[in-house]
Amino acid sequence: MPVITSIADLKRLHKRRTPKMFYDYAESGSYTEQTFRENTEDFAQIRLNQRIARDMTGRTTKSTMLGQEVAMPVALAPVGLTGMQRADGEIKAAKAAEKFGVPYTLSTMSICSIEDVAENVSEPFWFQIYTLTDDDYNKRVLERARAAGCSALVITVDLQLLGQRHKDLKNGLTAPPKFTPAVLADLATKWRWGIEMLQTKRRFFGNIVGHVDSAADPASLSSWTAEKFDQSLNWDRIKQLMDMWGGKVILKGILSEEDAEMAAATGADAIVVSNHGGRQLDGALSSIRMLPKIVNAVGDKTEVWLDSGIRSGQDVLKALALGAKGVMIGRAYVYGLGAMGEPGVTKALEVIQKELDTSMALCGERRIENLGRDDLLIPNGFFDTYS
Repeated sequence: MPVITSIADLKRLHKRRTPKMFYDYAESGSYTEQTFRENTEDFAQIRLNQRIARDMTGRTTKSTMLGQEVAMPVALAPVGLTGMQRADGEIKAAKAAEKFGVPYTLSTMSICSIEDVAENVSEPFWFQIYTLTDDDYNKRVLERARAAGCSALVITVDLQLLGQRHKDLKNGLTAPPKFTPAVLADLATKWRWGIEMLQTKRRFFGNIVGHVDSAADPASLSSWTAEKFDQSLNWDRIKQLMDMWGGKVILKGILSEEDAEMAAATGADAIVVSNHGGRQLDGALSSIRMLPKIVNAVGDKTEVWLDSGIRSGQDVLKALALGAKGVMIGRAYVYGLGAMGEPGVTKALEVIQKELDTSMALCGERRIENLGRDDLLIPNGFFDTYS
């Protein structure tokens, strides 16, 4: 294994070893990618408050998420097409998360199916669903998730329609890829990816193909998903989906105080402050800028987590110090998966945990629950720049 000291190291390997269309799928935002960039740039503006002469023995990053004990308050977010970053990618990521002691979330738009993942792990994982109009499909996929032992449902509420990502259109993104001359030329330099992909049977959307009559191939699947996203979504409909599940629910995609209050009122067990990694509304504020206002708006009515922009343990520390009870990471672990498969996901988690632990110590903190605004140095007006 090469010497990996940061998530950026994994990102470079990911780009080198993964087909361009799938690397670009992960490493892109909508339109000008302003929000995509500012998710990380805004984290960089927040500094840490160094403290000395404090007893740092007995330090721990352990915490809980939804009452579940975790090695650190970091969950693997749902990411579509993970099985195209690396063969059987969802299985590899889920296994790494389980061994490390953090939650894994399987996307509806995964390559490996719910059953594929369940057969390869021993602990419950979470399942993510979109707000689709097809209740026949919704009921069947949720029943499959229950049968697989999934312990929580993540409902993505910020994708009533798909934000335009220029790179995906220009690359002709499909799963599996269409073998155009440009794709074949790219794949010729990604031989390791190709060999692994030839050895797996999992190359289509495992939670949809074979479970929806009108989505039997990539072309019809694209039409089905475009038609089924619920553009008439409202809070009654969200509550209906929650009741359909009947268990613990996380609402992901909250970016305003008003929506956070409405989400808490539904009885959601957790809400995720997120702009979908900058992949939906370009020009929206970064998640970290909105976090304190949303934490203040909901109080202790529900757990508040943050997603979008996390690339280091220091980013995790900053989010927790601003009131988040946990975070979700997407690209940070996908870089590791694309770079080295399951060991790469493990390495990404190790890097983040070590950075979190070391930075906590140098800020004079020993426990996750003790992190607070005193540990940060924030630019004047940072949270009030926009109104």
